[in-house]
Amino acid sequence: MDTQTLEARARREGTPLIDGDTATFVWKGASRVFLQGDFQDWQGTPLPLERVGKGLWARSLALPEDAYVEYALQDAKGRRVRDAFNERRSDNGFGGFNHCFWMPKGQPTTLNQRVRGVPRGRVTRHQVDTHEWAVGSKRAVALYAPPVPGPVPLMVVLDGDDYLERVQLPTLVDNLIALNRMRPVAMAFVSNGGEARTAEYACSEATVAFLERRVLPLAREKLSLVDEQRTPGVHAVLGSSLGGLMALFAAQRLPRTFGRVLSQSGAFSIEGTDMVVFDLARRPAQPPLHVWMDCGHFEGLLDGNQRLLPVLHAAGHRVTSRTYNGGHNYPAWQCDLPAGLEELFSTSG
Repeated sequence: MDTQTLEARARREGTPLIDGDTATFVWKGASRVFLQGDFQDWQGTPLPLERVGKGLWARSLALPEDAYVEYALQDAKGRRVRDAFNERRSDNGFGGFNHCFWMPKGQPTTLNQRVRGVPRGRVTRHQVDTHEWAVGSKRAVALYAPPVPGPVPLMVVLDGDDYLERVQLPTLVDNLIALNRMRPVAMAFVSNGGEARTAEYACSEATVAFLERRVLPLAREKLSLVDEQRTPGVHAVLGSSLGGLMALFAAQRLPRTFGRVLSQSGAFSIEGTDMVVFDLARRPAQPPLHVWMDCGHFEGLLDGNQRLLPVLHAAGHRVTSRTYNGGHNYPAWQCDLPAGLEELFSTSG
């Protein structure tokens, strides 16, 4: 492709330019820029764009044809620069944004969009005393009641604010219920501890106690829930990254309460260290869990997920694992989440 055509396509179509499984990033400027993104798991040396003409730079990457990809451009000093040919942006969770795009066979979910006539659940906001179980004296918890009579199972959602606002989980669940693709559930969206998030989610017994002694009593008081004493393991925990790790750990510690786990990109092994969920999974005579776990093809966390899978299977747990073509971000999790909800809360069983 000649440089004139390359620039004209970039201006007309936006970047990257997509041709089958090839994405071509284009930059117009006096100096070279560098590329980093999901395809490197945001690690290692940024990839330089190559000069293809006067003031025009480009680099092509082969990517899965259904991938969702986030990326950034930076100058020689490592400072981020805006891709003028791509206005599509996604909150990166660190006070900034990444540029983003879909490859041609992928597309975002529409289940997060409100549909006229679909009954809406009700979200109420609460504060609970943390006591000694969590950082601070109070913690925000939002409760979702589905638009149907109870009793229903409960799903505790870690990093609750992100799943409320970025994933738009209440709307997604409303739509899945209306389509008869999942059983009605109630949800408790639990805010994380901010700077203490790692300590609270890295297999913390204090967090387990906080969920058991503060969050669950609030949910039982305000929502019409199935009694886990009569139906052991009826409730679920959902989390992503460290939250996915904590979701599994909470279920391992309270299996007769949380018999279902939905982990997205669970951080089961961190910098070469396997977390205690591996050891807990090997314990004999534990109540079986129903676990749904996903992880992105580009993620360094994928290895830990793949190694944990046979350990859980060998212990008698029911496990489904999916690898999606994407990275470690909420848009990717949002798109994969419906499959997990449909399995854990199947309408057929």
